[in-house]
Amino acid sequence: MLRKGVLFFVLIACLQSAAFAQVDFTKQYFNAKTLFREGKWNLAMESFKPLMPYSTGNPFSEYASFFYALAAYNQNYKAVAKSTLVQIKTLHPTWDKMDEVNFWLGKINLEEKDYFQGLKMFAGLQDKKLQQDAEAIKAKNISTITDVETLRMMLEEYPKDPVVGTALATALSKNPATPEDKELLESVIKKFNLDRAGFIPEAPKSYFKDTYTISALLPFMVNTLDASPVKKRNQSVLDLYEGMKLAVDTLAKQGVKISFRAYDTERNLEKIKSILNTEELKSTDLIAGPFFMEESKLITDFSLANRINVFNPVHNNSELIGNNPYAFLYQPSLEILGRKSGEFMADNVKKKNCLVFYGTSKRDSVLAANFMQAAKEKNFKIMKAHRVSKEGSQMIFTTLATPTEYDEFHYPKQFTLKKDSVGSIYVASDDALIYAKVLSSIETRKDDITVLGSETWLDQTAVDLEKFQNLSVVLASPNFVDQNKPLAKTFVRKYIKTHGRAPSNYAVLGYAYMLFVGNELKKNGVYFQDALAKEGIIPGNLTEGYNYQQGRSNELVPFVRFEEGEMKVLERR
Repeated sequence: MLRKGVLFFVLIACLQSAAFAQVDFTKQYFNAKTLFREGKWNLAMESFKPLMPYSTGNPFSEYASFFYALAAYNQNYKAVAKSTLVQIKTLHPTWDKMDEVNFWLGKINLEEKDYFQGLKMFAGLQDKKLQQDAEAIKAKNISTITDVETLRMMLEEYPKDPVVGTALATALSKNPATPEDKELLESVIKKFNLDRAGFIPEAPKSYFKDTYTISALLPFMVNTLDASPVKKRNQSVLDLYEGMKLAVDTLAKQGVKISFRAYDTERNLEKIKSILNTEELKSTDLIAGPFFMEESKLITDFSLANRINVFNPVHNNSELIGNNPYAFLYQPSLEILGRKSGEFMADNVKKKNCLVFYGTSKRDSVLAANFMQAAKEKNFKIMKAHRVSKEGSQMIFTTLATPTEYDEFHYPKQFTLKKDSVGSIYVASDDALIYAKVLSSIETRKDDITVLGSETWLDQTAVDLEKFQNLSVVLASPNFVDQNKPLAKTFVRKYIKTHGRAPSNYAVLGYAYMLFVGNELKKNGVYFQDALAKEGIIPGNLTEGYNYQQGRSNELVPFVRFEEGEMKVLERR
């Protein structure tokens, strides 16, 4: 009888304990919510934690887990928040607040740059208010992506997403574009009804004048010059200017009136700022310059703000063009030089095995990368690309000319890199340490390898001109001048008569440059952009010509080599 009484009281105690536990769940939850609302995130997490496991009588498991995740997020414990939200999806897939879970998972994934997973979470949202909030979060995070290929893939997966479309259009507009990229940009603008002017700035309608003003902004360094006939430190700048001045005289005789102004930048940014602040410069029709890259941003910004064309005569860097519709390169860009070189090699060398050597500069890397991309597109095999430092230039000889067998006179007859196993070598560098070693190695090997390099090699004395003829050396030469052209002969005679010496390459460049831009102004007016793009290949007065159909740098590249003591054009691309 006593035992039955004890059991009865034990049962009553258990029931009372269960009842108190139910009350404790509710009290615990509302205490945790109060801490959450007060922003006491750590204490809130501790209070929500006991409520998270599912059990009979606990109606707060999903909510406690959700607010635990948000409290963790607010303390920047994003990994904890993310894993907790994923657990909710696994344990409570039918919870009526699943839209909220997906929203926060999407937000966290985007912030952690897991863009595709983030977009996937947002794509399933049903609640209109959450959809609006998600669009704002997408715009903030997707707009930071600058990689065109990532955005291209994103648009393929989410073809109707305007945020992705706008981000892709922005990225395409900021990068030097291929024809395919330009076509894609136009299609994205049209598809999402974007403001074209915001992505493709355009010059105003052109107009004509009796006299056009061209202003050269160059580092003449007048204050440092002396009257002696010795070569000056900035002789190349002076020669460039002298060539330009002679061209202005030639243009005048042809009926093209040019008012030519010269400003000494002194290679000083403060001096450039003061020049750009002058009212007279704002009335110029075209700026020639700058000579140094560090001067470019000030001049390009001025060009854009004042809608003045700036036509750089010397640089190959496409960053000078950027997204400025008024900026042009007289020279081919590095991307074009590399790509055209790759196409030339693939189409003209029978043995489809190629080695690439390039230096440590960004310039060399851009050339090499574009060469290899173009070559591979034509199924031209790149055996290996060697990045060569000045200290490690000996590796060129080691790679190409390490002998393994000798003939009876102890001359090498076989090498580690087997004879006739390579058809061509592309040298993406103007560093004499690199190209001279490549040519010496080829000379040692005595097999038939075509070497493709740059016209600037001829300006240096590291290699005897005889080697260029004896070896199979081809040079990309956008500034090649056929000395047999009547105008070339006339220019040389006139230059010698005026200056008492033969013209340097910079003087020839200045003359050819000024003839080109002067004639474009005469033919097509102040804003010659559209007409220049429609002209196609334009024959050069001294050079082989120009082509601005696909962009704002010259895309016509002649390839030349020595034959019978003369430099001759093999092909123009």
